[in-house]
Amino acid sequence: IFNYTPDLPPAEVDKAIQKAFRVWSEVTPLQFIRLQNGTADMMIYFGGRGILNSYNLQQTWLFIHVFFNILYLWCHLEHGDFFPFDGPSGVLAHAFPPGDHIGGDIHFDDEETWTVNVSDFNLFSVAVHEIGHSLGLDHSGNPQALMFPFYTHFSSEVFTLPADDVLGIQEL
Repeated sequence: IFNYTPDLPPAEVDKAIQKAFRVWSEVTPLQFIRLQNGTADMMIYFGGRGILNSYNLQQTWLFIHVFFNILYLWCHLEHGDFFPFDGPSGVLAHAFPPGDHIGGDIHFDDEETWTVNVSDFNLFSVAVHEIGHSLGLDHSGNPQALMFPFYTHFSSEVFTLPADDVLGIQEL
């Protein structure tokens, strides 16, 4: 992670993102390994405008067994992908399915207030959902599913991926 939301200490952001990746690695053969330098298949970046063209970064995440790049952004309203955010309490984040260019990218709206508890918007809850999109999952019609298209707070301490999501990711 190259820079952080001002809403949380960097260690809390690291912990939330790591837990979100762990959810998916527990039900798939995927492994996520953090590198301290170099270029990896998955790049994580919390930033602002124009970040999509900034790849000279210092830390990376390596995404083993999946061959697409993922760039995580902390973004302003218009942030370079032609899908601008709408400000506080609207669209929290968005992600693109695996593919070329912005495929696999996840963008977080930096006008939201990010937390690691039940107030405002829980970073773990949004990150684990958006990682699902980056892996190729669409929204689910099941209100109990993680991939249901509306924000729900999940505790990272006791979260178990619902069966609908497990079946979805294992079918890909």
